[in-house]
Amino acid sequence: MRAWSVVVPGPVEAGGLRPVVKPVPVPGEDELLVRVRACGVCRTDLHVTEGDLPVRRPGVTPGHEVVGVVAGSGAAVRGFVTGERVGVAWLRRTDGSCAHCARGAENLCPASRYTGWDADGGYAEYTTVPAAFAHRLPAGLDDVAAAPLLCAGIIGYRALRRASLPPGGRLGLYGFGGSAHLCAQVALSEGARVHVLTRGAAARRLALELGAASVGDAHDVPPEPLDSAILFAPAGELVPVALRALDRGGVLSIAGIHLSDIPPLRYESELFYEKEVRSVTSNTRQDAREFLALAARHDVRATTHVYPMARAAQALADLKAGRFDGAAVLVND
Repeated sequence: MRAWSVVVPGPVEAGGLRPVVKPVPVPGEDELLVRVRACGVCRTDLHVTEGDLPVRRPGVTPGHEVVGVVAGSGAAVRGFVTGERVGVAWLRRTDGSCAHCARGAENLCPASRYTGWDADGGYAEYTTVPAAFAHRLPAGLDDVAAAPLLCAGIIGYRALRRASLPPGGRLGLYGFGGSAHLCAQVALSEGARVHVLTRGAAARRLALELGAASVGDAHDVPPEPLDSAILFAPAGELVPVALRALDRGGVLSIAGIHLSDIPPLRYESELFYEKEVRSVTSNTRQDAREFLALAARHDVRATTHVYPMARAAQALADLKAGRFDGAAVLVND
């Protein structure tokens, strides 16, 4: 099959992500073989490609926002049929027995494994997924519309819940890419006032079209104190900026898997008055189920830009350069 491989981790412009030919994967006993129809392009794919995340599988095929159809299965799989549409997300497997899994926090499982990092993902014609971690998708969403929901949407949803936004609260979003523009729709559907602080005119226009109360540069001061903020941009220097924008008792949720270094924080202006900083680590399958149901109910939709699978490296380069708003999606012919 045709696939993409991180042959040499480094800047995407240097060509380390390359088209290759790989064998069609053989599903394990508890796995599905999925023929990939579409795969969203996530910033985490960029971190894997450029080596911001340590190499776990040499030559890995990135991609973890996969929409496809079941093309085969292992002997132990029940409940799926050939031709059924499924989604494959970032969280691929957990041990199911550790203390974190036992209390419903499987995203913190020390043995967790991830699609497109520990195992080959969706920048290919086929991929595999443990059947227990495959997702059934809302019928009303086509493949391209569904793909970004499987990471950008789910992670944005978890980041929103981690931010403890009160009903009708004031939310600041720092960065406005694939995840943030889906998170904004959820927050707006629940009655929040959303302020978007980001670089790029296209992203600001999209924010206003979706119903944001205000837009500005990432370093601007929002027009009112924030109850909660979410940092989507992988820029540690924005942590003190967002903390200063919070009202007393406000919560900053940091959504990215990778963040540049955070500068020293001033206690009096950035942390005092019981402000909180919370990180976000992956997601649980329950997060995915809740978000996909909510997305169907409130018609949460990604703004998408379609690339053929053969242009995956260009899509990642365009993501890095901020050349599009919303989310890119790769499609197989």
